[in-house]
Amino acid sequence: MVNNLKQEADYKIRTMYWVLGLGAILTAAKFVAWYLTHSNAILTDALESIINVVAAAFGLFSLIYSARPKDENHPYGHGKMEFLAVGFEGGLIFVAGGAVILKAIEALIHPQEITELSVGISITVSTGIINLLIGKFLIRKGKQLHSETLKADGHHLLADTYSSAGLLVGLILIYFTGLFWIDSVLAIILGLYIIVIGVKLLRSALAGLMDEADFIVADEIISVISKERKQRWIDMHNLRVVKYGSSLHIDAHLTLPWYDDLNSTHHEVKELEEIVNQHFKNRVEFFIHTDPCRALSCSICLLSDCNVRQHKFAKEIEWTTENLLKNEMHTS
Repeated sequence: MVNNLKQEADYKIRTMYWVLGLGAILTAAKFVAWYLTHSNAILTDALESIINVVAAAFGLFSLIYSARPKDENHPYGHGKMEFLAVGFEGGLIFVAGGAVILKAIEALIHPQEITELSVGISITVSTGIINLLIGKFLIRKGKQLHSETLKADGHHLLADTYSSAGLLVGLILIYFTGLFWIDSVLAIILGLYIIVIGVKLLRSALAGLMDEADFIVADEIISVISKERKQRWIDMHNLRVVKYGSSLHIDAHLTLPWYDDLNSTHHEVKELEEIVNQHFKNRVEFFIHTDPCRALSCSICLLSDCNVRQHKFAKEIEWTTENLLKNEMHTS
């Protein structure tokens, strides 16, 4: 288990090193294009690429830091650092978008001729394709490795790709029409788009830091538990999921037969933990509170060999996100 998590952490760190290096090369290429063309729209793209590099550097730091083992001061680990990295990236993108818009407005007031458009178009196409491939790769790996940092950087690079596509259309229009004001208008549009991406990343980071409920993850957990549900697991409620980077911390109340001894109860809890961890590749830490069944539990109890049943079985309660997240035991 420990080795697998360490291998995943090392892979994420190596990946971010590559992203950082490629990002620096692409940024340099875009500034060469801006120097040759004097295009504000290309400058917009280049400034956003600086954000890519800075964000990747902070993302790398966050992955290294979050991979540190639990210690006395951080009993849940250091995984929350990934959310901080996402928020940092979102903040930088937001500021860059505002700066781009101000620069474009100034250019509208004091227009400047654009030169070497063919070179600018070529560099824009090349960097856009590379960003598209890297972005899709990072999102795919981020989902596989449950890394918010990799996913955020991937979405950022895809946003960079889409802005490059819009930039390309604008440069082609300028090339054929000679209307240089299109460049500044395009830069303003791209600046607004960048701000929207920044706000989305900030929102995602705040959700993680504030432990906002992730219903997609909760649905997945409950689906696994329901599929492997045992008769002795009479009921479950007050299920909560907290994300610490790629790790999950789950609290839940599990209702078991009141007459079970401590060894039997421990066995049931461990079996539940193992089932969920097998699906989530040992990324889950459980804290399960066990409740003894009560007379009211008989009507939903699936045990067929219970000798102390006080009420007839009435119906099986389907375990769903809606009823397992509530802090109350179920009855028929």
